[in-house]
Amino acid sequence: MNANTPRPHPAEWDESATELLSHTARDLPSGRHEFHKERLMAQIHDMRQDEQNTTPAPGQKRRLRLPRPAIALPLTAVAVAAAVVAGVWQSSSGAGGVRDSGVATGPALTTRIGATTTKGMPQLLDRISLAAADTSHPDVKPGQFIYVESKSADSFVKTVGDKSSLASHALHTRQVWESADGTEGWLIDPSVNDGPEGETLSLPDEQGNTPEATLNAPSYDYLAALTTDPDKLLAKIYKETEGMGNTPDQQAFTTIGDLLGESYPPAELYPALFKAAAKIPGVVVVDDAVDAAGRHGIAVARLDETSGQREEWIFDRKTDVFLGQRTVQVRKNTGTDALITPGTVLYTSAIMQRAIVDEMKQTPSQAG
Repeated sequence: MNANTPRPHPAEWDESATELLSHTARDLPSGRHEFHKERLMAQIHDMRQDEQNTTPAPGQKRRLRLPRPAIALPLTAVAVAAAVVAGVWQSSSGAGGVRDSGVATGPALTTRIGATTTKGMPQLLDRISLAAADTSHPDVKPGQFIYVESKSADSFVKTVGDKSSLASHALHTRQVWESADGTEGWLIDPSVNDGPEGETLSLPDEQGNTPEATLNAPSYDYLAALTTDPDKLLAKIYKETEGMGNTPDQQAFTTIGDLLGESYPPAELYPALFKAAAKIPGVVVVDDAVDAAGRHGIAVARLDETSGQREEWIFDRKTDVFLGQRTVQVRKNTGTDALITPGTVLYTSAIMQRAIVDEMKQTPSQAG
């Protein structure tokens, strides 16, 4: 969302906006939406303070008031996202804070901050591109579904009353099914579902909307139609994400990273994404990174200078196969964000299975 988008006065926020935002958030990969809920609550507090003084102090940069989505929203979420500007979440006790879920909470996740270098970065991405091109990657046929199973966990600022602290959601499994055109889908995720059976992601949504696919809400069919020329692909990414994120370069990196997670880039597009990433300024190599499943690898990463967070794409050191991704705080912040100390793992995920199945809610082992 563009930082210059007009926003309503807090008095104009109503229950309908909160309900719509809840539907949007539930489609985010587990963990990331919980963290951003808490960030949004803190930023709403800042917005109210800004009603008193809208002029930043000399030399001080104005903060972005609304966080960008941490990952691409499925089409079902985009259908209601356009109607949502801001909202406030409540825990079951009525105190401001994170929404209760079926995932256990604990202390914040932490890690050693891996050293970075630009040396060998182009060569690494070349190897990853070749590995992606050599990987068995069948097309999705009509009537089939893309199945992605992942494990994820996150750290977030938990606010109860006027007290905030850093906590985490435990590692848990997430399963997503999506049709090639993106209009049919199913989600099983204990952090967002009301029950173990999961819930539909099929369109049209509850408001009767069937939005078109975009880079931030891609379907397989949409990705299959994209150019595979790295320069043209990167230019398209910059153009379609203009105004999003903290900087154009960071948003371009994030957009490509999101496509590596819960989507299924066609065989021709997959290596082109890595070649495009190599052209983004500020991309580095991290010597050691660990995915949510505990697998060590080498990472392609980029530091968001505004937030001090480093987004890392983790690859197997021997095979160059994509393992997962994580977001690590590497710089100290001030204010509410000071609770998120360097070394905090804000979000971590691991792709456990990515396959094509013939039926909704069918797993690869059931496909025979």
